[in-house]
Amino acid sequence: MKSIKRYLEEFYLRQMFDPGVPALFFNPFYFARRTLASHIRDLGPHLTGRTLDVGCGSKPYRSFCHSSLYVGLEIYSKEGKEEKPADVLYDGHDFPFRDGQFDSVLTSQVLEHVFSPDEFLGEIRRVLKVGGILLLTVPFVWNEHEQPADFARYSSFGVRFLLQKHGFHILEYRKSVNDLRLQFQLLNVYVNNLLRTVHPWCNVVLRFLLISPLNLLGELMCRIFPKSEDLYLDNLVLAKKITG
Repeated sequence: MKSIKRYLEEFYLRQMFDPGVPALFFNPFYFARRTLASHIRDLGPHLTGRTLDVGCGSKPYRSFCHSSLYVGLEIYSKEGKEEKPADVLYDGHDFPFRDGQFDSVLTSQVLEHVFSPDEFLGEIRRVLKVGGILLLTVPFVWNEHEQPADFARYSSFGVRFLLQKHGFHILEYRKSVNDLRLQFQLLNVYVNNLLRTVHPWCNVVLRFLLISPLNLLGELMCRIFPKSEDLYLDNLVLAKKITG
Protein backbone atom coordinates (compact mmCIF):
# COMPACT_ATOMS: atom_id res chain seq x y z
CA MET A 1 0.00 0.00 0.00
CA LYS A 2 1.34 3.41 -1.00
CA SER A 3 2.27 5.85 1.72
CA ILE A 4 0.64 9.28 1.75
CA LYS A 5 4.00 10.84 0.93
CA ARG A 6 4.44 8.59 -2.11
CA TYR A 7 0.92 9.30 -3.30
CA LEU A 8 1.46 13.06 -2.99
CA GLU A 9 4.76 12.83 -4.88
CA GLU A 10 3.12 10.93 -7.74
CA PHE A 11 0.17 13.33 -7.79
CA TYR A 12 2.51 16.33 -7.89
CA LEU A 13 4.60 14.85 -10.71
CA ARG A 14 1.47 14.05 -12.71
CA GLN A 15 0.14 17.58 -12.25
CA MET A 16 3.46 19.04 -13.38
CA PHE A 17 3.50 17.20 -16.74
CA ASP A 18 -0.18 16.50 -17.39
CA PRO A 19 -1.84 19.33 -15.47
CA GLY A 20 -5.47 19.21 -14.46
CA VAL A 21 -7.54 21.80 -12.61
CA PRO A 22 -5.52 21.43 -9.35
CA ALA A 23 -2.36 22.47 -11.20
CA LEU A 24 -3.86 25.91 -11.82
CA PHE A 25 -2.91 26.72 -8.24
CA PHE A 26 0.73 25.62 -8.11
CA ASN A 27 2.19 24.74 -11.53
CA PRO A 28 4.26 27.66 -12.91
CA PHE A 29 4.37 25.89 -16.30
CA TYR A 30 0.64 25.23 -16.38
CA PHE A 31 -0.15 26.61 -19.86
CA ALA A 32 2.91 25.13 -21.56
CA ARG A 33 2.60 21.67 -20.01
CA ARG A 34 -1.20 21.38 -20.17
CA THR A 35 -1.40 22.29 -23.84
CA LEU A 36 1.62 20.19 -24.78
CA ALA A 37 0.15 17.16 -23.00
CA SER A 38 -3.19 17.71 -24.72
CA HIS A 39 -1.54 17.68 -28.16
CA ILE A 40 0.60 14.62 -27.37
CA ARG A 41 -2.45 12.79 -26.03
CA ASP A 42 -4.25 13.56 -29.29
CA LEU A 43 -1.35 12.50 -31.53
CA GLY A 44 -0.12 9.65 -29.33
CA PRO A 45 -2.27 6.93 -30.94
CA HIS A 46 -0.04 7.25 -34.03
CA LEU A 47 2.86 5.90 -31.94
CA THR A 48 2.37 2.15 -32.22
CA GLY A 49 4.43 -1.04 -32.22
CA ARG A 50 7.96 -0.69 -30.86
CA THR A 51 8.28 2.91 -29.59
CA LEU A 52 11.48 4.68 -28.58
CA ASP A 53 11.17 7.71 -26.29
CA VAL A 54 14.36 9.73 -26.81
CA GLY A 55 15.15 11.87 -23.76
CA CYS A 56 12.36 10.12 -21.88
CA GLY A 57 12.84 11.84 -18.49
CA SER A 58 10.16 10.47 -16.15
CA LYS A 59 8.20 9.05 -19.14
CA PRO A 60 5.22 11.38 -18.58
CA TYR A 61 3.61 10.60 -21.95
CA ARG A 62 3.99 6.82 -21.99
CA SER A 63 0.28 6.21 -21.40
CA PHE A 64 -0.60 8.36 -24.44
CA CYS A 65 1.15 5.97 -26.85
CA HIS A 66 -0.39 2.79 -28.27
CA SER A 67 2.87 0.86 -28.13
CA SER A 68 3.45 -2.87 -27.85
CA LEU A 69 6.94 -2.10 -26.52
CA TYR A 70 8.03 1.22 -24.99
CA VAL A 71 11.74 1.95 -24.51
CA GLY A 72 12.98 5.06 -22.71
CA LEU A 73 16.40 6.38 -23.76
CA GLU A 74 18.44 8.90 -21.78
CA ILE A 75 21.95 10.31 -22.00
CA TYR A 76 24.42 8.86 -19.52
CA SER A 77 25.30 11.18 -16.65
CA LYS A 78 29.04 11.57 -16.03
CA GLU A 79 28.23 11.96 -12.34
CA GLY A 80 26.65 8.51 -12.39
CA LYS A 81 23.44 9.76 -10.77
CA GLU A 82 20.71 8.14 -12.85
CA GLU A 83 17.43 8.95 -11.13
CA LYS A 84 15.26 8.97 -14.26
CA PRO A 85 13.49 5.70 -15.15
CA ALA A 86 15.25 5.23 -18.49
CA ASP A 87 15.50 1.70 -19.88
CA VAL A 88 18.68 2.38 -21.85
CA LEU A 89 21.50 4.93 -21.46
CA TYR A 90 23.70 6.28 -24.24
CA ASP A 91 26.71 8.54 -24.75
CA GLY A 92 24.88 11.46 -26.38
CA HIS A 93 25.94 10.46 -29.88
CA ASP A 94 25.18 6.92 -31.09
CA PHE A 95 21.88 5.26 -30.16
CA PRO A 96 22.63 1.68 -28.99
CA PHE A 97 20.08 0.09 -31.34
CA ARG A 98 20.22 -1.56 -34.75
CA ASP A 99 18.94 0.05 -37.94
CA GLY A 100 15.15 0.07 -38.34
CA GLN A 101 14.54 -1.40 -34.89
CA PHE A 102 11.57 0.84 -33.99
CA ASP A 103 8.15 1.49 -35.49
CA SER A 104 7.77 4.90 -33.86
CA VAL A 105 9.79 7.51 -31.99
CA LEU A 106 8.77 10.19 -29.51
CA THR A 107 11.14 13.01 -28.57
CA SER A 108 9.63 15.85 -26.59
CA GLN A 109 11.43 19.08 -25.63
CA VAL A 110 14.84 17.53 -26.33
CA LEU A 111 16.06 18.92 -29.67
CA GLU A 112 16.87 22.34 -28.19
CA HIS A 113 19.37 20.62 -25.87
CA VAL A 114 21.21 18.94 -28.76
CA PHE A 115 24.27 20.79 -30.08
CA SER A 116 24.39 18.68 -33.28
CA PRO A 117 20.79 18.38 -34.56
CA ASP A 118 21.86 16.67 -37.80
CA GLU A 119 23.59 13.90 -35.86
CA PHE A 120 20.61 13.55 -33.51
CA LEU A 121 17.97 13.38 -36.25
CA GLY A 122 20.23 11.10 -38.27
CA GLU A 123 20.22 8.60 -35.39
CA ILE A 124 16.44 8.84 -35.04
CA ARG A 125 16.09 8.21 -38.77
CA ARG A 126 18.51 5.27 -38.61
CA VAL A 127 16.72 3.36 -35.83
CA LEU A 128 13.26 4.07 -37.27
CA LYS A 129 11.97 1.73 -39.96
CA VAL A 130 10.82 3.08 -43.34
CA GLY A 131 7.23 4.22 -42.89
CA GLY A 132 7.81 4.65 -39.16
CA ILE A 133 6.32 7.60 -37.28
CA LEU A 134 8.10 10.38 -35.42
CA LEU A 135 6.39 12.73 -32.97
CA LEU A 136 8.68 15.65 -32.15
CA THR A 137 8.07 18.67 -29.95
CA VAL A 138 10.48 21.57 -29.49
CA PRO A 139 10.15 25.12 -28.09
CA PHE A 140 9.98 28.28 -30.17
CA VAL A 141 9.57 30.88 -27.38
CA TRP A 142 10.96 29.91 -23.98
CA ASN A 143 13.52 30.93 -21.38
CA GLU A 144 16.97 29.39 -21.17
CA HIS A 145 16.70 26.22 -19.11
CA GLU A 146 18.79 23.23 -18.04
CA GLN A 147 21.81 25.48 -18.47
CA PRO A 148 24.33 25.21 -19.96
CA ALA A 149 22.85 22.52 -22.22
CA ASP A 150 20.36 24.80 -23.98
CA PHE A 151 21.51 25.49 -27.52
CA ALA A 152 18.66 26.53 -29.83
CA ARG A 153 15.10 27.62 -30.53
CA TYR A 154 13.26 26.49 -33.65
CA SER A 155 10.71 28.27 -35.82
CA SER A 156 8.14 26.28 -37.79
CA PHE A 157 10.29 26.76 -40.89
CA GLY A 158 13.42 25.51 -39.15
CA VAL A 159 11.72 22.35 -37.88
CA ARG A 160 10.24 21.58 -41.29
CA PHE A 161 13.59 22.11 -43.00
CA LEU A 162 15.47 19.80 -40.61
CA LEU A 163 12.94 16.98 -40.83
CA GLN A 164 12.65 17.11 -44.61
CA LYS A 165 16.45 17.20 -44.88
CA HIS A 166 16.58 13.90 -42.98
CA GLY A 167 14.03 12.07 -45.10
CA PHE A 168 10.81 12.74 -43.20
CA HIS A 169 7.44 13.65 -44.66
CA ILE A 170 5.41 15.91 -42.38
CA LEU A 171 1.95 14.51 -41.72
CA GLU A 172 0.75 17.15 -39.27
CA TYR A 173 2.18 20.31 -37.75
CA ARG A 174 0.81 22.25 -34.77
CA LYS A 175 1.66 25.41 -32.83
CA SER A 176 1.05 25.16 -29.09
CA VAL A 177 -0.13 28.09 -26.92
CA ASN A 178 -0.49 30.55 -29.79
CA ASP A 179 -2.68 32.98 -27.87
CA LEU A 180 -2.52 35.40 -24.93
CA ARG A 181 -1.70 32.56 -22.53
CA LEU A 182 1.84 32.75 -23.88
CA GLN A 183 2.35 36.12 -22.17
CA PHE A 184 1.01 34.83 -18.86
CA GLN A 185 3.18 31.71 -19.16
CA LEU A 186 6.35 33.75 -19.62
CA LEU A 187 5.39 36.00 -16.73
CA ASN A 188 4.87 32.93 -14.55
CA VAL A 189 8.32 31.62 -15.46
CA TYR A 190 9.83 34.98 -14.54
CA VAL A 191 8.01 35.09 -11.18
CA ASN A 192 8.85 31.48 -10.39
CA ASN A 193 12.56 31.95 -11.09
CA LEU A 194 12.65 35.19 -9.13
CA LEU A 195 11.03 33.81 -5.97
CA ARG A 196 12.16 30.18 -5.98
CA THR A 197 13.67 29.00 -2.68
CA VAL A 198 15.45 25.84 -1.52
CA HIS A 199 12.35 24.80 0.45
CA PRO A 200 9.86 22.83 -1.72
CA TRP A 201 6.77 23.52 0.38
CA CYS A 202 7.62 27.19 0.62
CA ASN A 203 7.71 27.23 -3.18
CA VAL A 204 4.26 25.65 -3.30
CA VAL A 205 2.86 28.37 -1.01
CA LEU A 206 4.48 31.16 -3.04
CA ARG A 207 3.13 29.69 -6.24
CA PHE A 208 -0.36 29.49 -4.78
CA LEU A 209 -0.23 33.14 -3.74
CA LEU A 210 1.46 34.63 -6.82
CA ILE A 211 1.24 32.25 -9.76
CA SER A 212 -2.28 30.86 -9.42
CA PRO A 213 -3.87 34.32 -10.01
CA LEU A 214 -1.87 34.61 -13.26
CA ASN A 215 -2.97 31.14 -14.36
CA LEU A 216 -6.61 31.96 -13.68
CA LEU A 217 -6.39 35.33 -15.41
CA GLY A 218 -4.65 33.80 -18.41
CA GLU A 219 -7.41 31.21 -18.80
CA LEU A 220 -9.97 34.01 -18.83
CA MET A 221 -8.14 36.43 -21.11
CA CYS A 222 -7.30 33.87 -23.80
CA ARG A 223 -11.03 33.44 -24.40
CA ILE A 224 -11.38 37.14 -25.20
CA PHE A 225 -8.39 37.90 -27.42
CA PRO A 226 -7.61 36.28 -30.80
CA LYS A 227 -4.89 33.72 -31.52
CA SER A 228 -1.55 34.49 -33.13
CA GLU A 229 -0.14 32.61 -36.11
CA ASP A 230 3.48 33.62 -35.55
CA LEU A 231 3.93 33.91 -31.76
CA TYR A 232 3.65 30.65 -29.85
CA LEU A 233 5.42 28.46 -27.32
CA ASP A 234 6.04 25.05 -28.91
CA ASN A 235 6.23 23.22 -32.22
CA LEU A 236 4.63 19.79 -32.53
CA VAL A 237 5.33 17.71 -35.63
CA LEU A 238 4.04 14.31 -36.65
CA ALA A 239 6.19 12.93 -39.47
CA LYS A 240 6.83 9.72 -41.39
CA LYS A 241 10.19 8.33 -42.50
CA ILE A 242 9.93 7.99 -46.26
CA THR A 243 13.46 6.94 -47.30
CA GLY A 244 15.70 4.04 -46.32
